[in-house]
Amino acid sequence: MTTQLWITGDPDTDALLRDDPFALLIGMLLDQQYPMEHAFAGPRKIRDRIGTLDPQVIADADPDEFVTMATTPPAIHRYGRSMAGRVQAVARAVVDDYDGDVTRIWTAPGATGDAPTGAEVLKRLNALPGFGAQKAQIFLALLGKQRGVEPTGWREAAGHYGDEGSRRSIADVTSAESLAEVREFKKSAKAAAKAAQATKARS
Repeated sequence: MTTQLWITGDPDTDALLRDDPFALLIGMLLDQQYPMEHAFAGPRKIRDRIGTLDPQVIADADPDEFVTMATTPPAIHRYGRSMAGRVQAVARAVVDDYDGDVTRIWTAPGATGDAPTGAEVLKRLNALPGFGAQKAQIFLALLGKQRGVEPTGWREAAGHYGDEGSRRSIADVTSAESLAEVREFKKSAKAAAKAAQATKARS
């Protein structure tokens, strides 16, 4: 586990992501069709503007006022309006399903009463608003690789995002250099997928 985080390159923002698990979750939510480091800077913008990242406060905020906050330049995301709704939806899920404590997603006992497995944590993440299978796997890998959250079988549940030494996602970003490597991997993967699609279309 890395004690410090290097995700945005800004020490204060990275400290917030390190110290507040809900901030990290919201950053992951925003990491979509937007540069990674800017997405993970979103939680700090929210905190600085409303004074807190308490899931209860965010869930109960007036939706129109929250959208105004989220879209005020610099916005929390390229699609600030829709992402504002997703942030509030995730906050509501954390409040209703985990008593407002985001860490219960990976600590609350499973159906058998035992500590949750990696597969169970992945299932819980996947059930969150705005989280699909890939985003859930990436966040599980981020927890395991950089936050010391290592439920049994977490690497397997995270798929290739859990591979040691990989450069596939934000879970592998620990410096400006590794950020560039992850970007290059994503660029190459996108190009390969596009080429495969073109080949399939011609066949």
